Amino acid sequence: HTEHTPDRRSKLADEVLRRVIEKHKASLKRRFENISEGIIKSGAETLLNKIYTELYITEGESEGVNKEHEVWQVESASRAQTTEDTPINCNDIFKPLPGQEKNIRTVMTKGVAGIGKTVSVQKFILDWIDGVANQNVDFMFPLPFRELNLVRSDQYSLHKLLLDFHPELKELKDSEEYNNCQVVFIFDGLDESRLPLNYQQNMISDLKQTSSVDVLMTSLIQGTLLPSAHIWITSRPAAVSQIPAQRIDQITEVRGFNDPQKEEYFRKRISDESQASRIISHIKASRSLQIMCHIPVFCWIAATVLQQMLDNTKDIPKTLTEMFIRFLLIQTRRKDQKYQSGTETDEEKLLKSQKEILLKLGELAFINLENGNLMFYEGDLKECGIDVSEASVYSGMCTEIFKEESVFHQRKVYCFVHLSIQEFLAAVFVFHSYVTKNLQALKSLLSEEHKPSHFLSSLQSVLGLQSQDHLHVLLKSAVDEALKSRNGHLDLFLRFLMGISLESNQGLLKGLLNHEYSSSKSVKEICQYIKKLNREDLSPERCINLFHCLFEMNDHSMHKEMTKYLESKNIKQKLSPAHCSALAHMLLMSEEVLEEFDLKKYNTSDEGRRRLLPAVRCYRRARLAECTLTDKSCGIVATVLQSPNSLTELDLCHNDLGDSGIQLLSNGLSSPHCKLQT
Repeated sequence: HTEHTPDRRSKLADEVLRRVIEKHKASLKRRFENISEGIIKSGAETLLNKIYTELYITEGESEGVNKEHEVWQVESASRAQTTEDTPINCNDIFKPLPGQEKNIRTVMTKGVAGIGKTVSVQKFILDWIDGVANQNVDFMFPLPFRELNLVRSDQYSLHKLLLDFHPELKELKDSEEYNNCQVVFIFDGLDESRLPLNYQQNMISDLKQTSSVDVLMTSLIQGTLLPSAHIWITSRPAAVSQIPAQRIDQITEVRGFNDPQKEEYFRKRISDESQASRIISHIKASRSLQIMCHIPVFCWIAATVLQQMLDNTKDIPKTLTEMFIRFLLIQTRRKDQKYQSGTETDEEKLLKSQKEILLKLGELAFINLENGNLMFYEGDLKECGIDVSEASVYSGMCTEIFKEESVFHQRKVYCFVHLSIQEFLAAVFVFHSYVTKNLQALKSLLSEEHKPSHFLSSLQSVLGLQSQDHLHVLLKSAVDEALKSRNGHLDLFLRFLMGISLESNQGLLKGLLNHEYSSSKSVKEICQYIKKLNREDLSPERCINLFHCLFEMNDHSMHKEMTKYLESKNIKQKLSPAHCSALAHMLLMSEEVLEEFDLKKYNTSDEGRRRLLPAVRCYRRARLAECTLTDKSCGIVATVLQSPNSLTELDLCHNDLGDSGIQLLSNGLSSPHCKLQT
């Protein structure tokens, strides 16, 4: 036989490598070619390239992580997709921007739940496979955190781990090959990670060395292992800080759809042109629906509901709660073909037939809301009495609410389709527990395992009251608990809980709640409580969320008063702090960028002025001189400067800001979102 010369050996090796790369691409193409927006009927998957609407990825900051609830981030982003931000095509994230010299090894892409991070990853991979972009890359290895969580215990070398996820690599006998290839690792969903990522521990640098998965991950991210590789990490904003800032070369942000892209989405999704136009105009008429439609998943929810309801215009949902109740009904009806007529009695029977599983899912949603869990494994389900086969059947019929995915070695992982659906079902569960005085359900949540939260404790004391009308006590304790949250993680949950307490919405949920509960007195009381809140320790953003809550309960009185106030131009009229929150809410909800905000002209207390401050992001110039602002106020102004805003001029003269206030402001001034001119 002929001997293999070095030249012939390298040709053979090249041939093997080429074959492995081809198999790898074919395997990824099968996996990513189809995207299912919730409903997975065979053949109903939409080809990714057809529905994909270009996402708005902007170069962002590597400092100053925004700790606000994602609803607020969507709201500020919806206002500020301005010309100064450079959209980056997701294929170009590793290319330096014009004028940048640095080599980009690690990119972090952040964005709120459902905004399109995973879809961007799928598109990035498909464009590479189809020869559209990044043709210098040999391998792309998507390793989602939700799957990596399942391999926590074993010891792996990098090649062995990759083989487990990508069996088509088995022909590669020598792991040193990776050193000679251009490799991109994609770690999707950092916020879903349950791995202990510790950057202080010993790293590894040898490709053959075995270690735990978390050490492999941190070594890749730190660059001690395979330093030539590129790393792309995606995350919801709150988890970004888990990776040391100095390890990230570029932060980008997925902002979701801007206004023209929303229209494009509805026109692609709904083939009937006049129907699409009617849906678009309905969404434009409701500012809060319009804001939420920056999130692609919410566009899909709105399209699903409004397509079904257009013929019955009097009932078209105008609030978030009603939109989600309608969505729940549509999805449950799809699951259970028996109740198809859509009459009221049928809707009640429909929810009754699915009551047990929906309430268990609500319990799962509520327990995990406080600790920010979006992903669940078998153990999490069992804690709520959900049988795994029951979850499979439910998710198979109802992927639009609860998804089951087969991941690593066919292990199962579960999640709600979107964080907002989790928040909605959590609110349904809490309201149901109140109406049925189900102390037992809540006691089980107070076991040692789940440290008792104040909210649950107060809920328990409310349920212990025998009198019928203590709903306002429950709602009040929910308001107080949501106000304590620094990042507003209960804001949307609170909006839903308030909305569900309306009798009209309870009527829609009759099959779940057993009976309608007379709540008009409690709703009035909680609306009064919200309007009178006059504590100085309240974050203005939380106060503004309370006005969203008033809208959910159909109380527009403060809004009307403020409209009157603005029309009368009577600036001498004394404004209470609640009026100031309402005014800030109105300004933030309007779409236009205004010229000048002069805080001194408002006749209000220091607390009232503080509550007006978030509105400065809607203006080009802000005059805040001589307004007795303090270091606390600087925190609010700094937050505005660190998020998308329109400010080019800011006057803070003659205020006692203190050293800590100045420090907060300087953090804001160094943010890439800050456009102040000197």
